[in-house]
Amino acid sequence: MAGALTKHIALVGFMGAGKSTLGREVAERLGRPFVDVDAEVELVTGRSITELFEEGEAFFRTKEAKVTVERLHTSPPAVLALGGGALSSSQVRDALRERAFTVHVEVDAGEAWSRVRDAGRPLAQDELDFRALFTKRAPVYAQAADATANEVDEVVLAAAAVHVEAGSLERIGELAPSGDAALVSDARVAGIHGADAQVALGRRLISVHELPEGEEAKTVDAVTALWHALRLDRTGVLVALGGGCTTDAAGFAAATYLRGIRWVAVPTTLVGQVDAAIGGKTAIDLAEGKNLVGAFHWPVRTVIDPTLLATLPERERREGLAEVVKTGLLMGESLWELPDAQLVRRAAAYKSSVCLQDPHDRGLRNVLNLGHTFAHALEAAAGYDDVTHGSAVALGLLAALRLSGLDTSAVEETLRPEPVHVDRDRAWAALRRDKKAENGRVRLVLLDAPGKPVYGAERPEAEVRAALDELIAH
Repeated sequence: MAGALTKHIALVGFMGAGKSTLGREVAERLGRPFVDVDAEVELVTGRSITELFEEGEAFFRTKEAKVTVERLHTSPPAVLALGGGALSSSQVRDALRERAFTVHVEVDAGEAWSRVRDAGRPLAQDELDFRALFTKRAPVYAQAADATANEVDEVVLAAAAVHVEAGSLERIGELAPSGDAALVSDARVAGIHGADAQVALGRRLISVHELPEGEEAKTVDAVTALWHALRLDRTGVLVALGGGCTTDAAGFAAATYLRGIRWVAVPTTLVGQVDAAIGGKTAIDLAEGKNLVGAFHWPVRTVIDPTLLATLPERERREGLAEVVKTGLLMGESLWELPDAQLVRRAAAYKSSVCLQDPHDRGLRNVLNLGHTFAHALEAAAGYDDVTHGSAVALGLLAALRLSGLDTSAVEETLRPEPVHVDRDRAWAALRRDKKAENGRVRLVLLDAPGKPVYGAERPEAEVRAALDELIAH
């Protein structure tokens, strides 16, 4: 699996890098235990680090390696902050490769010295020796690391195998894993970005495929045609370039072709970059409802290039803005007011953190369906033709806020949703068949307040039906 889904997150780096502080923040964000290995060594041995060093550095390293390796072989996955010299042990390095996603927390030598020179650390007594040790250890950290990061969002994105960088479309050849590649997009996206993607993949690219645009990509016929056309073996990688419908359908094809091959998501729309391409949900639609057939198949890499949003028509940007507002409501932040690069990074990091905690949608991840129970019902009632996903989500958010008893101005002023013309009974039937329904009861995501979502909420059927009816034009 990609990133740190089933692995520990191990923070490594020189003393003074801030691994312990960062580790606690990452652990809190991801709902994982935090382990400060130095503190654990002191707890296990009953002696301080300074006292252990008095027996000689080799003595301390033996104790440190034993505690570190034991911790790396425990479960559930945790966030570990390793000591600056822990990687001197081959046992630790081997355990990291097997059991952890390793993040190098970088720091400048001068900054590190200013932080620790008065802390009484055994290896921080002389600045020249300190700097020499810094230089010696730097390549060891770089060689062991799966990623480099200095703040929480960076660690979370790296742990979720999400790469956010301007111009990263041109780097997909190096960001994607090795192996033959098949490129999948729709005709419009292929005309805009396809050539750049093909050049970036280079000689690895063995085939190019097109899916229909929009929800037509998410049909049994479209995915069947793609299955027939693919010529990858199990070492190959499918690269999905496009919006949420393309990544949903191509990801599902990758999940099922040869019983599962690797895939890379390269979202080109706002909805794809902040939501659809993150977290491994892949699906196609049935006439009875949206996303009723699918699989959890996490991309080995999601490559997000915010500069691609400059090519979006305003209508498509507004589609994605509904997901931005949804994420902002869940976070309690006005993400929609930020510049593109910032709002994409913040929203992608939030979704990544939720999905890492609940990769198979059995609990917390339900919060990401805020407004979507209503939205999917409206889309299904329209036959996925006359109601776009973004407009449906905007209406769904309106209903969720109303049922939560909260101010709706953020949705109304930013998204300006208008009631849609669909059959009321058909919409209600689709809502009752929603994937989150249990024993015939509709389960909703509501908000106690912005930033405080509640999933699995129930309201009287009459209230839910009334909230749905308010979204439908008379």
